[in-house]
Amino acid sequence: SAMLWRYRRALRRRRQSGLGLLTAIAGAAYFFVWALCGVGVFLGGAGIASAAMQWPALAQIVPMAAGLVVLGAGAVQFTNWKARHLAGCREEPIRGAVLPASVGNAWRQGLRLGRHCGLSCANLTAILLVAGVMDLRAMAVVAIAITAERIAPGGARIARIVGAIAMSAGVLVFAGVVRL
Repeated sequence: SAMLWRYRRALRRRRQSGLGLLTAIAGAAYFFVWALCGVGVFLGGAGIASAAMQWPALAQIVPMAAGLVVLGAGAVQFTNWKARHLAGCREEPIRGAVLPASVGNAWRQGLRLGRHCGLSCANLTAILLVAGVMDLRAMAVVAIAITAERIAPGGARIARIVGAIAMSAGVLVFAGVVRL
């Protein structure tokens, strides 16, 4: 992960010892947050699928609801909230902080990075819930969008472009022109 690489680089610049261990601990915390996000997405998807199977009327509104979710996910791309969490993924770890290199601080730094990155991707992950979490095309498109906005130069501009595309797709899905 680029965030963990930047964390390790920040520790190296501070001439911290135990770079490998501290980076591994921060990485474990980072991936712990992502594992929790994955469990939440799985449970959400399973709940939606179960509800749609139990209530046929609900299944009929799923396409319109999917359009609203995609439209909403695109709109979030333009918010200050999204920009703040995206910046948290892109910023130099431990910027300006004078933290002693310790296992606890590495764990907290990994949790912080995971939280920012998880929240910055939450809206695009919601698209996967309605498109189908096992749809390889949807996963590829969302993964490319998330990666581009997080690591490419001009990530904020890319986020807005992704938002415009998602909002357009949401309108088309809501109108029944495109099916997910």
